[in-house]
Amino acid sequence: MKIDKQTIFEIHRLNDLGWSERKIARHLRLSRPSVKKYLDNPDQSPGKRMSKPSKLDPYRDLIEQFIEQDPDVKAPVVVQRLQDKGFDGKVSIVRDYLKKLRGRKAYRKAFIRFESPPGKQFQIDWGHFGHLQYGDTKRKLYAMAVIESYSRMLYVEFTHSQKQETLHQCLLNAFLSFGGTPEEIVVDNMVTAVIERQASLVRFNDAFLDFLRPFKVVPLACNVGAANEKGKIESAIKLLRQNFWPLRSFTDLADVQLQAKQWLETVANVRIHQGTGQQPKDRFDKVRLRPLPDLLPDCRETCLLKVYKDFAVRFDGNAYTTPPWAIGKQVTLKADPFTVTIYLNEKKIATHHRCWKRKKRIELPEHQQQVKKLQKKMWQDQQIAALSSLGQPAVDYLKALVEDRQPIKKNVRKLLALKDEYGPTSLMYAILKATSFKAYGADYIENILYQEMTPKNQHPPVKLKEEALNRIRLNEPCMADYDAYALKWRRQDD
Repeated sequence: MKIDKQTIFEIHRLNDLGWSERKIARHLRLSRPSVKKYLDNPDQSPGKRMSKPSKLDPYRDLIEQFIEQDPDVKAPVVVQRLQDKGFDGKVSIVRDYLKKLRGRKAYRKAFIRFESPPGKQFQIDWGHFGHLQYGDTKRKLYAMAVIESYSRMLYVEFTHSQKQETLHQCLLNAFLSFGGTPEEIVVDNMVTAVIERQASLVRFNDAFLDFLRPFKVVPLACNVGAANEKGKIESAIKLLRQNFWPLRSFTDLADVQLQAKQWLETVANVRIHQGTGQQPKDRFDKVRLRPLPDLLPDCRETCLLKVYKDFAVRFDGNAYTTPPWAIGKQVTLKADPFTVTIYLNEKKIATHHRCWKRKKRIELPEHQQQVKKLQKKMWQDQQIAALSSLGQPAVDYLKALVEDRQPIKKNVRKLLALKDEYGPTSLMYAILKATSFKAYGADYIENILYQEMTPKNQHPPVKLKEEALNRIRLNEPCMADYDAYALKWRRQDD
C-alpha cells in the first residue's frame, strides 16, 4: 500500500512523540506493516498524484493588497494588473476569489496576544526588496526572514530566487545559525510550502515535507489573509524595511548579506524589543532548541545538463565551462548563491564563482589550457598533417573548423576522400571558395566540387588486406621547394 507524503510525515511525527507502531496504525487506519515500511524508508514514491495548484496561488497576497487599496476594485482590473506579473488565467477564478475575500466581515477583529514557549516555534516569510543591478542585468531581490517566536531572535538571508531549493537552503542556514530546530514552523500560503487548502484542511508541498522530516519539525499554515497568525515575522520584515534598508547601497548579493549580518548583530538582535522589554540575544539564552541531525541535506539547486561542443553547460542565462573531455556527456550541476559546481558520476570536475549577470561565459584557465593541448595533439595526427600539406588555405580552413566546433577527424577524412576523387588542385579551389563564404564543413566542399568539377580519378585506390595500411596518407610535396632547388643549381651552373 502506497500513501501520500502528508500521511508519511504524520507517521514520523507520531513516532517522534513516542507512539508505538500499533497505535499509529490504529490512529491513521493503516496496517502495521505499512507503518513500519514508511518508518524504515520514508522516501518511497507515493501512490496518489497531487492535484494541480491553482494559477492564482502565487498572486493571492497581491490581490489582497489590491483589495486594501480599493475595496471595490473589479475583477477585470485585477486581471490586467496580474497579467503584468505573468498571470495567464481567466477572469472567472479572480472573480470567485474576490467574492470570497469580500465575504469576510468588514469590522476589525480583536486578537488575543499569543506567546510561544522557548524553542517551540519559528515563523518565516519572504520580503520583496526591489532588485540588484549587475551591469546590464537586473536580478530581483528577496529576503527570507526567520524568527524564534519566544526570544524574537531574527535571521535574515537575501536571495535572487524564491525557488523550492532556495527556501530549503535558507531554512537550513537559519537552523545552523540558531544552533538547532524548533518543534513547529509557521508559514503563510506560499506555494513552496502549501499547495492546496480548503478551509482548515491543508495540503503541504511534498518537497517541503521531505525537507522538514529529518529535522522533526511540524509545519503550521496560517489562514488566508490572517496576518496576525504570524505577526512576529510580519513585524520583523517591517523592521527590516524601515531600519535596515533605507540609505544603503550594495554592490552584489554577498555585500547585501554581509551588511544584513552586521545589522542583525549590532541592531536587530541587541535592541530592547517593545513586546518583551528585553534584548532578543539575551532572551535567546533561555531557548533550548532540538539538536540538528548528523546528516544534513544538500539543498543546492540541482539540474542535469549536457556539455556542448564549446565544453560548457548552460545555466541561469550563462555558460560555465567543464574539462573538454566531458563534451557530449550529461553532468550534474549544483548551485548555491555563490558557487556553481559540476559533477560527472558524482565526481566533481569543475567549480566556478556564480555569475549573476546574464549571457556571460565563465571559463576556468585550466580548461582553456586543456583545449590547447588537445588541439596541439590534433595537429600531430597523420591525416590532418596530410591535409595541411596542401598549403596555407587548407591549414586556415582546418583552424576555422576548430573554431566552429566542427568534428575535425570526420571532416578531414571526407576532405581527403574528395582529394582522391577530384585532385588536390580542385580541392584547394573549393576550399578557397568555401572560405570566402565562411562555409565551414566538408559537405560544403563536396557540394562545390560536385557542381563545378569533374572527378579526376574514376577508379578507387587499391584496397590492401591490412586496414591500417589503407589509412596511410602521404603529405603533398611542395613544388615551390623543388622549383627553388632547381633554380639554385641552374645559377651555379651558369
